[in-house]
Amino acid sequence: MNRLPHLVLKEIGFTLLAEGKTLKVKAEGFSMFPSVRPGSVIYIEPFEEGREPVTGEVIAWKKDPGFVVHRLIRIFNDGSSTLFVTRGDSCPGEDDPVTAAQLAGRVIRVETPGGKILLPDSFSGKKPYYRLNRILLRINSYMRRVGL
Repeated sequence: MNRLPHLVLKEIGFTLLAEGKTLKVKAEGFSMFPSVRPGSVIYIEPFEEGREPVTGEVIAWKKDPGFVVHRLIRIFNDGSSTLFVTRGDSCPGEDDPVTAAQLAGRVIRVETPGGKILLPDSFSGKKPYYRLNRILLRINSYMRRVGL
């Protein structure tokens, strides 16, 4: 499989964010279920200079081969740098801490596959119910498998 086109698109996305442009990406996974469903279009805006993200926000950070879009749950300083810890709303555990250099931007809008527009006040700043979200995800997956 040739990964070159995907790598080029990823770099173009990072460049656009670095230039202050908003990026549209399609959600592919279930990690942010039910806040962000697969097939949703996510709008990522670069962080404003001097303004760090706040806990509860849904943010994007760089990971090979693209972005991870998860909720920021903790910020801490390890003595030499500030680190950010994220977690998907239906994930069993936290992601490894990332540095400020890995941060790509914040999610400012989500368009569901059905066309509904969700703004940050409907998906950011909320404390997810991780266990319940995983149960809902299993029910949703089962229903899709059996055709309900």
